[in-house]
Amino acid sequence: MVEWTGAELWSTEQVSHWLKHQGFGQYVDLLCVKHRLDGAGLLSLTENDLRSPPLQLPLLGDIKRLTLALHSLQRQHDPNGVSKSHEYGPDRWLCNGRGCNKVVMAATVVEDDRCRGYCKRKSKQRGRLEPEYWKTALITLYVTLVFGITSFVMVLVHEKVPDIHTYPPLPDIFLDSVPRIPWAFAMAEGCAVVLGCMLLLTLLLHRHRSILFRRFCSLMGTVFLLRCVTMFVTSLSVPGRHLQCSGKMHGDLWAKLHRALRIWAGLGMSLTGVHTCGDYMFSGHTVVLTMLNFFITEYTPHKWHLVHTLSWVLNLFGIFFILAAHEHYSIDVFIAFYITTRLFLYYHTLSSTHAIQHSRRARVWFPLFSFSESNVNGPIPNNDEGSY
Repeated sequence: MVEWTGAELWSTEQVSHWLKHQGFGQYVDLLCVKHRLDGAGLLSLTENDLRSPPLQLPLLGDIKRLTLALHSLQRQHDPNGVSKSHEYGPDRWLCNGRGCNKVVMAATVVEDDRCRGYCKRKSKQRGRLEPEYWKTALITLYVTLVFGITSFVMVLVHEKVPDIHTYPPLPDIFLDSVPRIPWAFAMAEGCAVVLGCMLLLTLLLHRHRSILFRRFCSLMGTVFLLRCVTMFVTSLSVPGRHLQCSGKMHGDLWAKLHRALRIWAGLGMSLTGVHTCGDYMFSGHTVVLTMLNFFITEYTPHKWHLVHTLSWVLNLFGIFFILAAHEHYSIDVFIAFYITTRLFLYYHTLSSTHAIQHSRRARVWFPLFSFSESNVNGPIPNNDEGSY
């Protein structure tokens, strides 16, 4: 049986000999010639590296067999496993406590403490998630710009809201069956404020807060950008006669910008004195409630059952209060909930798939996702020890 030693200091030629000896000669050009894989790189190679670009080995059997061979080689260089190698004349020998065997390949003396430091360093590098604050700053700027555009579009749609005498409220099963509760919309916004405070606390406590906030801004910006398009192209009649929403003209461009700035500064909430009409397709309040709930339940430990229950209660009651206030049609709320949940799930599914993160399709169709998640390898841990 051949023993291999000193792999940390192997050259690419020695790695190619090892690959051929293990029966993987067909991958010598890919690993040793194209990617210049030396001994240190070989020891840190994982099954995920073999599956993902740029290597992406085509055969599952080869991936599994090469992974087993790598594990065997890594165990030989584990500081708690096999011992050192020693030189005797022109030949080198490996001693493991049961005797000494002549090593086929030339090897170098590697001390246990050096290997220990190397293994710990590599393990730390593989498990680290970089915060990348500059990306977070750019995406924060993106969502701020989107909210500004949304505010300006809300001013435009308010000007062309259909007259209630000509276009009465559309039939709606829920609105026609449930009497209007005047204070319900303020309660819905109160639910959103509580959920916002819960998410803020989660971000402050979480170790990977920069990545979480970057994901939150990416998703919120994308959903509200879509909302700008839908409410601009289609104007629905007001959902209730209590809404005095005749079309208003805000004068020149500067007057429109001033009104948009007031909406933006007040976060579009009636609690801050902002009242708008025409922005019905789809519900922005439902988007905020749902997105806050999903981020809280996703990025807090699974055993925090009380927090998760409270988050869902606030989300669902907030949606009910929006409808009970007759501020939106039922279809507005349903579409907002569906789009928000699907986009959240799709984003996090893609972010957990390393191969998709670096694919050309992701860069073309999801440029913001590809930019934000390019260096995030795998899901973010949410247990008490790993994140809080």
